[in-house]
Amino acid sequence: MTSPFRLDGKTVLISGAGGGIGQSLVKAFRDAGAKVVGGDREASMLEGLDLAGQVLFDLADPKATRTSIERYLAAHGTPDAVVSNAGFTRAEHFGQVDDDVWASELAINLNGAYAMTDPIVNAMAKRGSGSLVFISSVNALAHYGNPAYAAAKAGLVAYAKAIAVERGGEGVRANVVAPGSVRTPAWDHRLAADPTLLDNVLPHYPLGRMVLPVEVANAAVFFCSDAASGITGTVLPVDAGLMAGNLRFVDEVLRGK
Repeated sequence: MTSPFRLDGKTVLISGAGGGIGQSLVKAFRDAGAKVVGGDREASMLEGLDLAGQVLFDLADPKATRTSIERYLAAHGTPDAVVSNAGFTRAEHFGQVDDDVWASELAINLNGAYAMTDPIVNAMAKRGSGSLVFISSVNALAHYGNPAYAAAKAGLVAYAKAIAVERGGEGVRANVVAPGSVRTPAWDHRLAADPTLLDNVLPHYPLGRMVLPVEVANAAVFFCSDAASGITGTVLPVDAGLMAGNLRFVDEVLRGK
């Protein structure tokens, strides 16, 4: 019998495919048998990836993003699944946030994600099947800094639940993966500035380490597979245990370490 975790013959569109998590998503979906269409801002970001196709858009421009997706759908048809992965943040606390920063981070992380996925959701509903996975963040579930980013990622959770409820009867599923700290190149500039940073980060994680990009990717593959056919509107933390509780409180207050 065919494994329900396989995606043979399925087409999956992944945004931010050239990034740290994105590249792992591409590989994980390819390993599961899917044809992968990579989405990113520039073709150069997708070089070297094992892709069946590509679509270019900049989430900072939602109108242009929607137009690009609509053109892709008209030319190539509706993918079986979509992973909305692209995201960006640099404002780590309120002291770095102003109106422009707030607008920019919501435009990329929420408005752009909506503009990219909305035409696909409509096409999936018309066809009668489809699965979406939104790569959100633990920042959507509790505050760990990055306030504008957190607001946008929380918006993705609400958006996914709306799709699950309103489009479920048309065969469309939507789920959310909420990573904790993921060891991608996005951390390089921070570690270069402070090589001891992980000494302060890792004690918060019960597994004692950061999450790997492939672990986020594997969760997305599961949600898009038939193994998750009865699951929609859920949020799955992939966070090395961060959301389970406050390890640092236990260690420092109760254990006296």
